[in-house]
Amino acid sequence: MTSDIELDGETLTPEDVVAVAREDARAVVPESARERVRESRRRVEDVMDGDEAVYGLNTGFGELVDERIPPEDLETLQHNLLRSHAAGAGRDLEREEVRAMMVARINALAKGYSGIREVVIDHLLACCNEGVHPVVRSRGSLGASGDLAPLAHMALVLVGEGEAIVERDGGDRERLPGDQALAEIGLEPLALAPKEGLALINGTQLTVGLAALAVVDGDRLVRAADAAGALTTETSLGTTATSDPAIHDVRPHDGQRKSASAVRQLTAGSEVVEAHRNCDRVQDAYSLRCLPQVHGAVRDALEHLREAVAVELNSATDNPLVFAPDDVVDPERASGTDRASVLSGGNFHGAPLALRLEYVRLALTDLAAIAERRIDRLLNPNLQEPHLPPFLAADSGVESGYMIAQYTAAALLNEIRSIGPASSDNTPVSGGQEDHVSMSAGSALGVRTALENATWILAAELVCATEVAAYVDDAFDGDESLSLGTGTAAVRDLVREVVPPLVETGDRPVHTDIETASALVTDGLVDEVLESVLEESDRS
Repeated sequence: MTSDIELDGETLTPEDVVAVAREDARAVVPESARERVRESRRRVEDVMDGDEAVYGLNTGFGELVDERIPPEDLETLQHNLLRSHAAGAGRDLEREEVRAMMVARINALAKGYSGIREVVIDHLLACCNEGVHPVVRSRGSLGASGDLAPLAHMALVLVGEGEAIVERDGGDRERLPGDQALAEIGLEPLALAPKEGLALINGTQLTVGLAALAVVDGDRLVRAADAAGALTTETSLGTTATSDPAIHDVRPHDGQRKSASAVRQLTAGSEVVEAHRNCDRVQDAYSLRCLPQVHGAVRDALEHLREAVAVELNSATDNPLVFAPDDVVDPERASGTDRASVLSGGNFHGAPLALRLEYVRLALTDLAAIAERRIDRLLNPNLQEPHLPPFLAADSGVESGYMIAQYTAAALLNEIRSIGPASSDNTPVSGGQEDHVSMSAGSALGVRTALENATWILAAELVCATEVAAYVDDAFDGDESLSLGTGTAAVRDLVREVVPPLVETGDRPVHTDIETASALVTDGLVDEVLESVLEESDRS
């Protein structure tokens, strides 16, 4: 059973987000964080007792910042904020995307700078833990002032509006209005107090939730890419000398070294590599020879994103933020009282994530591109080894084998390449008050597409390289069967458990083979094989 995930505003990791979003780990907020939340709320109430106009507490929003709101309208102000900002479009977010956003929002609120009441956090926790998932449209965020529209759709359910998918014991799911969804788990709709509506929707939690999922998925994918590339190198009679530590010690990028080491360990003990060590080929094509450099660069890009995600998950990203006066360098310039300082700033701006997400999307595009080239080398009769049948079709001409797998890989690669850099665009909004936005949610959604497509392409490489392994002995004289490396043999066997040899069955719908292999990657089964191989390598 998955352990509880503690949301203390300080220690949330991408893996924790995955545990809640995908594995249904229970989220809890510790007492230490709750006391910070209570103190922050006391400061807001102290400010509200005064006569000062303070943004987010008793004024309008955006361009309407100069509109002072009378006390009797403050609750309506917060509710109207959610209603008016729930203007999303496009597909509904997936279950795991909504849960990632929710857990990230709870953790940000638990830092204790947002000025909300504990009951708001408890409503969010209950929805997350009891299977009430707000229906959230995926498009509409500019990444400043945070992910407003998606978060507004999420927050509407807390006040009994909007819609939610309710999950019941036994797996039943029902789409219900917000008030009915809350009633299913014994909750009444919230009546929002000053600052709470703004605190719920002002932040980067859709972006960072998706980015946290992407970091974990990307790390897993690049490890699978090393496995697929190692199997392709070996079965296409390429050399593993390109992974020699001597090469990478004189260009010591961390990711490059790790990918080279992975290839070396996966192919350890390979009789196939030994059998063609003295072949006539002087050098392999770049898609084989430069595998450590390209895969390693993707690893480094993902690590760069991970650093930003780790910070962002544990940051206060709404506006304004509520501090103790002693925490502020110049409290005279802040709004508030002698007990509270309220500062307006721009922590909601998604640039720190958006730019790194774009970097990762480009890196994943290159990972998909080099894998597509390796697929072509396995299938293309003008490039493949002479002992292989064209497109791996046992009865070439009558059968097409895996020919069209490369077509689909090319199409998916083109789709990734066509995704524009969302963060390079800027469209001023809110009457020019918000005149520079990050488009970080668009960047995160682009990475989701890149991951999905790249996973399919690498699954296709795994299938094709596994099929090529059946022909390896035909390349050498002699009757003895040659073994693959310890790791590459384990990867081949894993694929063979779910994808039968094409040479034995003839043509069949190819998509089933690749979808099945894709599940080996996304379900972590390839990772399990790799961990076992690497542990054994370390012991020996």
